[in-house]
Amino acid sequence: MPERVDVYRGHIAGLGTASGRRFVVGRWLSSPYGSFADVMVEDESGTRILLAPRADVADEVSATYAFDAVHLVDVRVTTDAVARTWRVTAGPLDAELSIGPRTAVGRLLATVPGPLASAEWFAAAVDPVARFALPGVRTRGSAGGGRVETYAASDQHAVAAVDASWAGVPCGALTPVEPPVAFGFSSVPPRPSVTRVSTTIRLPL
Repeated sequence: MPERVDVYRGHIAGLGTASGRRFVVGRWLSSPYGSFADVMVEDESGTRILLAPRADVADEVSATYAFDAVHLVDVRVTTDAVARTWRVTAGPLDAELSIGPRTAVGRLLATVPGPLASAEWFAAAVDPVARFALPGVRTRGSAGGGRVETYAASDQHAVAAVDASWAGVPCGALTPVEPPVAFGFSSVPPRPSVTRVSTTIRLPL
């Protein structure tokens, strides 16, 4: 069957806050839509919101993941390699993430050769291990509508702290991503982290 193959390369940051609001920030350096950033938010009641920078990005992301609301806002992620921070602004969200050391998962990923780490078959092969070691996480699964999505991770660092506010209200201290976010077939790791990924979406034409 003919299919389209879309590849997104960049980073995913996942973190929880004491308010119960959990965030997944995508910083995509290359994609079929160019470079962009988006934010998925789930609050303490389970309401899921997508913050996207453009209508085409919002349409594509919401075709792959489930949301209760979609908002088009200016989404910006700026990084400081010296201070080891991410600054994220997206509509009601204003956050600064402090990036910590490489995680145990990151150290393991660093031993895998680059071409292998980014291969779809390898990501599919490690899916059972990911599900066992990281509750809520999967590396391959159905994204609905006949779409098959694969996450190939090649590095990971801890998020050490966050200073975030939503509509001007502080979100509180950094916490694990618990319960797991429910945007699609996979959550992010429970431990707040930034993961370098190559995401492949295969969809029928």
